Amino acid sequence: MSTSQNGDASPEIRHRTVDVGEVRLHIAEAGSGPLVILLHGFPEFWYAWRRILPALAREGFHVVAPDMRGYGASDKPEGIEPYGTRHLAADIAGLVRALGAPRASVVGHDWGAGVAWCFAMAHPELLERLVVINGPHPHRMLRDGLRSPRQIARSWYMFTFQIPGLPEHLFSRDDHALLMKALREEVRGPNAFDAADLERYREAFAAPGALSGMVNYYRAAIRRKSQVQTRRIDAPVLVLWGDQDRHLGRELSDPGADLAPNVRIVHVPDATHWIHHERPEFVTAEVTAFLR
Repeated sequence: MSTSQNGDASPEIRHRTVDVGEVRLHIAEAGSGPLVILLHGFPEFWYAWRRILPALAREGFHVVAPDMRGYGASDKPEGIEPYGTRHLAADIAGLVRALGAPRASVVGHDWGAGVAWCFAMAHPELLERLVVINGPHPHRMLRDGLRSPRQIARSWYMFTFQIPGLPEHLFSRDDHALLMKALREEVRGPNAFDAADLERYREAFAAPGALSGMVNYYRAAIRRKSQVQTRRIDAPVLVLWGDQDRHLGRELSDPGADLAPNVRIVHVPDATHWIHHERPEFVTAEVTAFLR
């Protein structure tokens, strides 16, 4: 056990690799109790939850944050088809089963939220509750977001990512300077990344195959390869949304009653896309209250 800055005992974060079926995922975990899985987005890895993971463990949960397939120390299949949402959702189902839990609550940010939505649709029998942070329902994004000229302009990078080899080349230049710049400039406030945090990210970006794996999420989504079938989600859903998101419009926070009838949406006017970094205590408190 270690001690946090406020003097509370902070659970040790343990690391291991878990076979989830198609791939092996590296996970960071802490605590015991009901299973909560934290899914990071682009361009992060498990470390995105470094503050929230132990905080939720202190609240009485078994908290697990994987490196998603293609990221960090997890497997990185070659090609685009293995990054379709059917495969990504199956990874989370395999993780729940491998951890021996009957069900799990899932918290996802950005692409992690997209995978969480898909897991909820594809494997409802394994889902307890769902929390999404600045990540629209995939069907809502395709149905409405990509028909909006304003949202298309915000999502320009998704189309650039379709060009073979180009994003990998740009992201790898100058020791991953472009990705590092994005992290430094987009996250606001005192919880932004320090030099040691950024070095952890640089190491994750440099893992063989990581850049292609990360970008292939977008390629598979646009090409509609191996996608999860859209179904209504009846489990309770909490949406946390930083309204200063540069990438996703505020209107995308609501999935609609046809897709998720049991949803509560919390808007945070002064937070950005990176609310889990900027307001970790707030996110932890909202998630804890919802899961209980």
